[in-house]
Amino acid sequence: MVEKEIKKEETKKEKKEYSISDLPGVGSATAEKLVDSGYNDLMSIAVASPAELVDACGIGDNVAKRIINVARTKLDMGFESGEDLLKKREQVTKITTGSKNFDALIGGGVETGAITEAYGQYGSGKTTLAHQLAVNVQLPKEKGGAEGMAVWIDSESTLRPEFLKQLAEAQGLNPEEALKNFRGVRSFNSDHQMLLAEKVEDLINDGLPVKLIIMDSLMGHFRSDYSGRGQLADRQQKLNKHMHQLMKIATKYNIAIYITNQVMAKPDTFFGDPTEAIGGHVLAHASTYRIYLRRGKKGTRVAKLVDAPAMPDGEAIFQIFDDGIKDV
Repeated sequence: MVEKEIKKEETKKEKKEYSISDLPGVGSATAEKLVDSGYNDLMSIAVASPAELVDACGIGDNVAKRIINVARTKLDMGFESGEDLLKKREQVTKITTGSKNFDALIGGGVETGAITEAYGQYGSGKTTLAHQLAVNVQLPKEKGGAEGMAVWIDSESTLRPEFLKQLAEAQGLNPEEALKNFRGVRSFNSDHQMLLAEKVEDLINDGLPVKLIIMDSLMGHFRSDYSGRGQLADRQQKLNKHMHQLMKIATKYNIAIYITNQVMAKPDTFFGDPTEAIGGHVLAHASTYRIYLRRGKKGTRVAKLVDAPAMPDGEAIFQIFDDGIKDV
């Protein structure tokens, strides 16, 4: 038994000591190109596609496949038991929305390692929730935070640092420190938006404790850059790549992704609510949690859980005040 444990420890050490430059076909020049392109560890290479490595380093397709296969072998990326998967789930953190009703609806808060999409008409509370989460993520875990920081990719010029400061004061945080512990950037088209999403990994590799990525809104630029049915297929293909990139970051670094989405009115709906999220099936399938926000009575907001992996549909009522989101 002791010998087996020693062998296991030796195997673990070997896996830890194995670096990018040890991969077959990777010399110093290729290793440098990989690192410059964001592939700075075995995991980032193991989850990449051959085409991505070909574009990043200019290597052949067969070499790229061999590099990826060796990286996967060294990381022992095989099947796991239910017990191991349950232990991984214990590492998930839930970031509070500020409303207990809303938190209960989505299983305790906005989840790390997952994509949470909120869609609804203007004024439904999507961006306010984004501001609230950007502050709440900095709270201690016992208060519903993740003891980390938020990165906001702003496509509609909706980010308001003065509101963040106001919410931080309401939560008992130092407003100056809360603003320092936050990163925001404006995106100008869909390509720029996708590039900025990839650049978030640079912040993580620099040692910043990123625990939340906010994208407000996801589809604004895609809707503008691709107009008409003739460009729909190209748009959806590009959107699919974008969503997979976000999911990869969420899973790899245990980060919560919160995206807001625009809506349209279905012209063929004669009864009921005609409001529908844009982005089609690509976006619907990529989102882990899907929430529909709408205005309620007497200034309230209603959150409806449309889709979740293991939770029933339901609704929660909350209110927006000057000091943030709260229960009615």
